[in-house]
Amino acid sequence: MKKLCMVILGLVLTSSLLFAEVTKVGTTALGFLKIDAGSRATGMGGAYVSITDDATAMFWNPAGVAATDKMEAVFHHSNWIADINYNYIAAVIPVARLGNIGLSATALSMADMERTTIENPEGTGEMFSAGSYAFGLAFARNLTDRFAIGFNVKYLYESIYHSSAQGVAFDIGTLFTTQFNGMRIGMSITNYGPKVQMSGRDMLTQVDIDPNVSGNNENTNAYLVTDQFNLPLMFRVGVSMDVLKGAGNSNLILAVDAVHPNDDVESLNIGAEYIFNDLLALRSGYNSLFAADAEAGLSFGAGIHQSMLGRFEFNLDYAFRDFGLLNNVQMFTLGIKF
Repeated sequence: MKKLCMVILGLVLTSSLLFAEVTKVGTTALGFLKIDAGSRATGMGGAYVSITDDATAMFWNPAGVAATDKMEAVFHHSNWIADINYNYIAAVIPVARLGNIGLSATALSMADMERTTIENPEGTGEMFSAGSYAFGLAFARNLTDRFAIGFNVKYLYESIYHSSAQGVAFDIGTLFTTQFNGMRIGMSITNYGPKVQMSGRDMLTQVDIDPNVSGNNENTNAYLVTDQFNLPLMFRVGVSMDVLKGAGNSNLILAVDAVHPNDDVESLNIGAEYIFNDLLALRSGYNSLFAADAEAGLSFGAGIHQSMLGRFEFNLDYAFRDFGLLNNVQMFTLGIKF
């Protein structure tokens, strides 16, 4: 088992170097599905596929939904790039002798914008909105005391002005806890589904079918047809270990994830979390290691865990991520177990 774990760890650490550096940035739709959910995960640089044990598991690895035996709710808010708001809400409900059910909702929104045209480049006075949304239903179960599997199905919707796109995506994940000092191995495939396409009355236009023919209708109604785009499929595999397990009242979790997206180059996420007395957590990580031209990089975070009345548990987490030329992103997450 130790040899097997070391081999898997070696494969994870070197996997990003085994693939050709071919980028497909901008070739998928619904890019908001790639925005990290949860301040704990973000503070650790996104190295979370083998750690996830809360309601944010529906984003990282649906197998993590099986990790809790209590009802749980998570509320996450990010001040995203360019004054965009990103919100994630999720809940986990244990079902006796069956497994755990998860519900999630993701919303990317922004302030209304003024419509401009060629004739009115300064604005027409008409306002329009844009947004992206995902609603998920997950199920996870512990098959043994060391192995869990989970599934997630999501309804996706994105709109701008009078046009929209919708679709369905599926996630699957596994979690395995080894006998080697409790080292955990996680794997997930997320956002697998059919292509999506924008449509709506904004596509309605008027054209002259053949301008070389006189006497025909110069304003024939027609619909523009947009291309179909793939969803941002993501494959993650990672390992994590508490290197201070059993050493007093402190824990130090080290984690590394190999990430293989279908619209970018492969990369590594690495992270660390120090927990004191199950009360205070300090985190740091690095996102998109070995990825050329990546703006994401260092991240930091902290969290507080508090139990009340012997039944309720509260987690308040904060994360800061540096995005280079795009400045930085700050995130806040509140978690409740009861």
